[in-house]
Amino acid sequence: MVAAPVAPFRVQVPEEVLADLRARLERARLPNQVEGVGWEHGTELGYLRELVAHWRDGYDWRAEESRLNAIEQVVTEVDGQRIHLLHHRSPHPGALPIVLTHGWPGSVVEFLDVLGPLADPPDPADAFHVIVPSLPGYGFSGPTTAPGWHARRIARAFGEMVDALGYPRFGVQGGDWGSIVSQNMADLFPERVVGLHLNFVSLPPPKDLDPAELDDEAKAILEARRAWQAHETGYSTLQGTRPQTVGYALEDSPVGLLAYIVEKLRGWSDCGGDPETVFSRDRMLTNVMLYWVTATATSAARLYYEQRHAGAEAVPQQKVTVPTGVAVFPKEMGKTPRAWVERRYHVTHWSVMPRGGHFAAWEQPELFVEDVRAFFRPLRETGSGDVR
Repeated sequence: MVAAPVAPFRVQVPEEVLADLRARLERARLPNQVEGVGWEHGTELGYLRELVAHWRDGYDWRAEESRLNAIEQVVTEVDGQRIHLLHHRSPHPGALPIVLTHGWPGSVVEFLDVLGPLADPPDPADAFHVIVPSLPGYGFSGPTTAPGWHARRIARAFGEMVDALGYPRFGVQGGDWGSIVSQNMADLFPERVVGLHLNFVSLPPPKDLDPAELDDEAKAILEARRAWQAHETGYSTLQGTRPQTVGYALEDSPVGLLAYIVEKLRGWSDCGGDPETVFSRDRMLTNVMLYWVTATATSAARLYYEQRHAGAEAVPQQKVTVPTGVAVFPKEMGKTPRAWVERRYHVTHWSVMPRGGHFAAWEQPELFVEDVRAFFRPLRETGSGDVR
């Protein structure tokens, strides 16, 4: 894999795409809902109606497009796949490059509120050049057109992407799929990755663990996992086995796509049942738009299939030696006791957050930024790779 030279990119959605979206929203056919049922069956009908009405009549994509275009964006190509990224450079000499990687059903918009604080902090010694790629198959990276794009292959491609930007050394950070990609990057490029920061680590119990030795924390984590598996993983099974089938519905119906994504934003965040306590309506819709205008709902779902079928090939098979920091947010759906994590990672930083869920940088940008700064502070070196 060798990345093509980076080229400037601007978001320019054709007007006919937006006109088609408006027409679909206007003629949307919604299902019935059993009286008295709320979110337990899935996305609640009344709330979805409100979101659809705002999307149709109040949401301004062109304004959101301008906000995205105020950020430097580039594209490259690695192994036949386009990769789009935000490249928010710090004004401070010696800033450390860092790759922030999103997951599903997120996008680069998860990190919009942390770009400025990371790049231009009160103390210039904490500055980062911030690189936020769209996963292959997601958003403006465009659909994947070949099989095999699992997390480890993505990690290799991202290593080439960073090289094309001119950064020999860098940090990595991620949650959800971004966590798995970042772990693979640290494993594949230990001489280049300064540190690995994660806000999602979900590991099985060690094979030699004696159940009688489980403490209260581990028991609570395993019980929460059992509940999660029983009630929340239908999407993963569907996308991991039949992504093409679900894709026909998601690519054809913006309302279906919205309902599919907003249910996860609500269910996986620390929002007390109201997603708008942590996400604005417009930002939620912009996240959905990055799937809609690029027709990438199917290829995004396909990542689950590729990872499932790659199996052990797609994850590190030995202990990751790069210094690792973990931020544990209370409403994160996947948690792992520190002792288990330390068997697989070189943990040098562990923080337990007062609030926040699965979408850490989006929900709690200030807490996220402070923890990333704190973790990388002792790992920085003069001349950390500010080549550009």
